[in-house]
Amino acid sequence: MKIKDWFWALLGLIALIIRFFASQFPESTDRLYSKGLFPWIRISIDQTLGRLPFPSVYFFILSVVMVLVYYFIQLRRRKSARKKLGYSMQAVLNGLGAIIFFFLVLWGFNYQRTTIPNRMGFELLPLEESEVKSELFRAEQQATKLRPLIKQDTAAIIEGLQYEEVENRVREEMEQHLGLLGLEYSGKPRTKLFPPEGMMRRAGVLGIYWPFTGESYIDPSLHPLEKPFTIAHEMAHSVGVTNEGEANFVAWLVASQSDFVRLNYAAELRLMIYLMRDFARMNPEEYAVWVSTLDRGIVNDILSIRAYADRYPPISLEFSRASNDIFLKTQGVKEGIKSYQQLPMLVFAWRKSLQIDIGSEKND
Repeated sequence: MKIKDWFWALLGLIALIIRFFASQFPESTDRLYSKGLFPWIRISIDQTLGRLPFPSVYFFILSVVMVLVYYFIQLRRRKSARKKLGYSMQAVLNGLGAIIFFFLVLWGFNYQRTTIPNRMGFELLPLEESEVKSELFRAEQQATKLRPLIKQDTAAIIEGLQYEEVENRVREEMEQHLGLLGLEYSGKPRTKLFPPEGMMRRAGVLGIYWPFTGESYIDPSLHPLEKPFTIAHEMAHSVGVTNEGEANFVAWLVASQSDFVRLNYAAELRLMIYLMRDFARMNPEEYAVWVSTLDRGIVNDILSIRAYADRYPPISLEFSRASNDIFLKTQGVKEGIKSYQQLPMLVFAWRKSLQIDIGSEKND
C-alpha cells in the first residue's frame, strides 16, 4: 500500500487531529486561524469565485459529477469483485477525507474559535417573562418608529429594492460595525441568490453558507423583509461566525447600528417574532391582549412573511431539522438547532453589558 493511494484520507485524518487540539485552545485558534489564515482564504475566494455573476456552487456540483464519473470508469476497469470492493473502500475514504480536509481548512476550524459570549463576557440565561416583555415592547417601539420611514400606510411591505443594492448595503454595514464584537472583516463576501425559487425552502432552509466555495446563498423566494436580515446572517457566517444564534445576533447588532432602514426594520421584526413566540408560550392571555394592540402595518408585514413561506412548504421539515441538529452538534454547537433561538438572550445580554436600562421602553 502506497501513501499516495490514501492521500486524501490521511489529510482528512490530520485535519481532524488538528481540530481536536484547536477545540482545546480556542484563543490560539482565534489567533492562528480565524485572525491569521482564514482572512487570506476569504480574500482569495472573494477575488476569484466571488466575482462570478452566478453561484459558484455550480462548479462544485460539476466537480462532484466529474469525480463520480471518474470513479465509475476506474471501477469498471477492475475485473474481480475483490478489486472492485477494495477500490470502492479506498475511494470512499479518500472522498470523505477530502471533504473533511477542505471543510475544516476553508472554514470549519472557526467552530473551535472563541465564542462571542465568551469574548464579550456575556452570561446567557433563559429570559424571565418580565424580561421577554420588556424586550418585546422595546423591539415593538423601535419597529413602530422605523416602519413609516419605509411605508406610510398599513398595507404589507412587499416592494423590494434591487437585490444587488441590498447585498451591497448590507456588506457595507457589516464592514463598518463588525468591530463592535471584536470580529474582523476581510475580503468582499458574497451572498448570492440560488435559483430555482423555492428549492431551498423545500429543503427547509432560507439560506446557507457553503464553505467549499466560500459563498453564501439564499432562496430567491424570500420576502423582501426577510432578505436583508438573512443576507446579514449569512455574511456573518462568511466572516467566520459559525453558531447560528451568534450569526443572528451579529446580523441584528449590525442592523441596529445601521442607517439602512430596511435592514434595521427587518432585524427588529425578526427579533420581535422570536420574542412573540416566547411571550405567547409564557402568558397566552396577556399575549392575546397585547397582540390585539399591535400596529396594523407590523401585523400585516408578519402575515405577509408567513404567506410567502406557505408558498413553498418544506418537503420534510423534521428531516431537515434533525440533520441540521446532528451537524451542528458534531461541530461542537451543543445546543444544535436550538442555537437559532438564542437571539433574544444575546440581545438582552448585549444591552445589559452596555448598562442600558433594559426595563425602559424608550427608543434607543
